Amino acid sequence: MNRREFLQVLAAASAAGMTLDARDALAAQGGERLYGLPRFGNVHFLHFTDCHAQLLPVWFREPNVNLGFGAASDRVPHLVGEKLLKAFNIKPHSREAHAFTYLDFAQAAKTYGKVGGFAHLATLVKRLKASRPGALLLDGGDTWQGSATALWTQGQDMVEATKLLGVDMMCPHWEFTLGHERVRQLVDNDLKGRIEFLAQNVKTADFGDAVFAPYSLREMNGVTVAVIGQAFPYTPIANPRWMMPDWTFGIQEDAMQKTVDDARAKGAQVVVVLSHNGMDVDLKMAGRITGIDAILGGHTHDGVPQPVQVKNAGGTTLVTNAGSNGKFLGVLDFDVREGRARDFRYRLLPVFSNLLPADADMAALIEKVRAPHLPKLTERLAVTEGLLYRRGNFNGSWDQLILDAMIEVKGADLAFSPGFRWGTSILPNEPITFEQLMDQTAITYPHSTLTEMTGAQIKSILEDVGDNLFNPDPYYQQGGDMVRVGGMTYACAPNERIGNRIQDMRFDGKPMDAGKTYKVAGWAPVGEGASGEPIWDVVAGWLRDRKTIAPRQLNTPRLIGMAGNAGLA
Repeated sequence: MNRREFLQVLAAASAAGMTLDARDALAAQGGERLYGLPRFGNVHFLHFTDCHAQLLPVWFREPNVNLGFGAASDRVPHLVGEKLLKAFNIKPHSREAHAFTYLDFAQAAKTYGKVGGFAHLATLVKRLKASRPGALLLDGGDTWQGSATALWTQGQDMVEATKLLGVDMMCPHWEFTLGHERVRQLVDNDLKGRIEFLAQNVKTADFGDAVFAPYSLREMNGVTVAVIGQAFPYTPIANPRWMMPDWTFGIQEDAMQKTVDDARAKGAQVVVVLSHNGMDVDLKMAGRITGIDAILGGHTHDGVPQPVQVKNAGGTTLVTNAGSNGKFLGVLDFDVREGRARDFRYRLLPVFSNLLPADADMAALIEKVRAPHLPKLTERLAVTEGLLYRRGNFNGSWDQLILDAMIEVKGADLAFSPGFRWGTSILPNEPITFEQLMDQTAITYPHSTLTEMTGAQIKSILEDVGDNLFNPDPYYQQGGDMVRVGGMTYACAPNERIGNRIQDMRFDGKPMDAGKTYKVAGWAPVGEGASGEPIWDVVAGWLRDRKTIAPRQLNTPRLIGMAGNAGLA
């Protein structure tokens, strides 16, 4: 039953006096079509990633700008909108089209409802595990950060939720911003015997010893499988180094190959890497490392319906990425015979909360976690007249709101806001609550700043950040999206080399003076000892004063040389 047929049946049934229970039965039919996934093979992995501590169902808009550079240009995962639908043969205006693209987002969101929510995800996990004996549930990280309650409990709410969800193994990134002592406390106590915390590329800075287990071996239906963990390689660059001062990170290809070989030598017939590299890095690594059957990836928040099959000297490696915010669950089935994987099936299932009943135990845990904080979480700050979202290489309306607030409150000429990918969406004419503001700002280094910078320094910063995003070699892409800029305009030529990408910088319509000093507001400084009012207080006060927020006018750069790029809508 497609969407049009479903709505026709629903309308006809409503006219005939159909009961709510009957409507629920139709929803269940839609859920069965989407989630009735037949078992295949004998080795099974369930995978979610980058949930960013979102326990409740959310709105989440996919990007309309996700540019690829160099060999990644016009290739998965850098496809948006209609180009993505065409590449994966997804029907326009369908439920799946809404899940995987930004198209008609506000209207489609009202039609299909919210996504994610751990209580609904738990129901789906239980269904799939029931039909797949021995299936392993893998968490790709960025789990303990991204919400008010995760920040206020130092990740404890998410640790309890993932244990109840039945996570078997996880790899990390933003988890480290809780600080190395808190991470060790949770790993050594709360996770012990329940969830394996895997990171083959995290070593001690003095002797290069492994800080965490590099991989895990399990028996599943008579098959030995290995899961290797890969933490985000550039954690000390993208996040404060002082929070994990004694650990080194990096991609560490040689160490990865040795780890794969060791697992194979110990009998692993299937080797999977649970990665937080980002998909472009995973695609490059898959072509250079042999013996990996699949990389279940995260970090870049790309919802990719089917794996990319990468050839290497030893065979083929599947590379996936499973979106963010609890919106998707990846299902990878292998048929393993005569000591190796002979075939596979993969589906990235959107988690639609209105098609999956809430698991009672998970719902009770979520209610318990939130109860002490409800008065603060539910404070209504303002109403937005326009859609608020974050994703995109250069800006989002949520980021623009933060920039606008900082410039006005701080009395700044310009403002910078980090290019974070996490953050939920709000539909037009919905209230902005304090909880939703925290969805955009909940970090352990939230200080707002006001700094004097010359035009030359501003250009240097933009060039440096741009190189992390636009470098044609994925191994040199060390952060999130481009820093968001308010109060000035500029042009960007991503295909140029560093030093030449940022052009035509203007303030008040006039070319910026390299020697002139400008007042620049910002937040999330990575240096130790930073101080300043938390960014959520800056923005909350600004919202309370206005009560109604007009649609934001996005300040995005004029792009040079990007015409026709499949990642640009």
